[in-house]
Amino acid sequence: MSRQYHLTTFGCQMNEHDSERMQGMLESLGYSQATERAAADLILFNTCSIREKADERFIAHLHEARALKRRRPETVIGVGGCWAQSVKEEVFRRFPFVDVAFGPGQMHKLAEFLTSDSIGAQGYFEFESFTGDLPVKRAREFQGWLQISVGCNCVCSYCIVPSTRGREVSRDPAVLIAEAQRLAADGVTEVTLLGQNVNSYGRDLPHPQRLSFAQLLSAVDSVDGIRRIRYTSPHPKDMREDVIRAHAELPALCEHIHLPLQSGSSAVLKRMRRTYTRERYLDRVALIRELVPDCALTTDIIVGFPGETEEDFQQTLEVAEEVGYDGAFTFIYSPRRGTEAAEIDQQIPHEVKVERLERLVDVVQRRAAEQAQRFVGRTLEVLVEGPSRTDPSRLRGRSRHNKVVNFDGLGNPGEYVDVEITGATSQTLTGEMSLVARAG
Repeated sequence: MSRQYHLTTFGCQMNEHDSERMQGMLESLGYSQATERAAADLILFNTCSIREKADERFIAHLHEARALKRRRPETVIGVGGCWAQSVKEEVFRRFPFVDVAFGPGQMHKLAEFLTSDSIGAQGYFEFESFTGDLPVKRAREFQGWLQISVGCNCVCSYCIVPSTRGREVSRDPAVLIAEAQRLAADGVTEVTLLGQNVNSYGRDLPHPQRLSFAQLLSAVDSVDGIRRIRYTSPHPKDMREDVIRAHAELPALCEHIHLPLQSGSSAVLKRMRRTYTRERYLDRVALIRELVPDCALTTDIIVGFPGETEEDFQQTLEVAEEVGYDGAFTFIYSPRRGTEAAEIDQQIPHEVKVERLERLVDVVQRRAAEQAQRFVGRTLEVLVEGPSRTDPSRLRGRSRHNKVVNFDGLGNPGEYVDVEITGATSQTLTGEMSLVARAG
């Protein structure tokens, strides 16, 4: 009987991709996936360290794994990802029941540990540029990740990522194009390029092989079989005109840009060390609206950053109102150990942060609902992902604008279909499938 693993993932899309690579690696070693944690011989966690809440959720799961290990002492418990990297000095002291821990740059060491004769706990935390060509088990066969870089050179005062993933290192463009071609040959039609700051890609590469991010997008666009390209996440300071023009000119590049704002106050942005101003950000938005008028814009916003005054917050509300985002991830600021922002004296009371978040969400949702109305009456290309989560008799898919579409019709996951949009909310679109489906 084969050994079984159970993997729980916390955090961002980079972590989702890392988990797919871990799964592929484990299955190449003969492991199969357990549906329940209690049935697993290997219990794994891929952790996030962006917010304290993620830590708290993960630790609750980790204690459940400890209880399972007490009943089955031979169970192996592994902890990977950014949280493991951030507490590398203390992980085994705080959690002595953990058998193996590794940072995001050391996933391949998990295979070495599992195939070795070692009976002691092992930790692997050295930074490497990329963790090798690991096999991947994709969540959906028709959607794939393409990791174009690792690490980050930004020094945002609230962020722990540079200390957990290291300095930015771009991958060789020839390797990336070959990987995109393999994905397409394997049935992937929608690819998402991943990096902590994708639009600074290539600046660290030697001149003979250097490509800008816009040039890389063009190269991936030329790969036969790739019908949609997405990417995450760009940084407003590096959002150049050539990338914006690519959205208008490259057939596969989707009409969606996720452009993190974080705050609408230049004073707060300066304390965040975001290296752009409110004016620079709005200039980028104006250029996007000019060159790609139908582009969907989404964002990230942090409320209650240390020292944020009511006037600062009002400026954030003004930007949210002016831009009219198609969607936003909104967060209450929480201090992260080891970051500059955690040491700032002017921490905002929790109840003030909650009240501000509620006001922000009201503006974001109202403007998103207004923006979504532009799709009603239009026919959109939708990539079918599966049954609707709220009504299994309907289908669920995603438009090129990254809008979730629930619709009536027939289709299999991975097919592209035309859907006439009949309704819209701030979150989703609804519609009916046109009679002629497109081939996947």
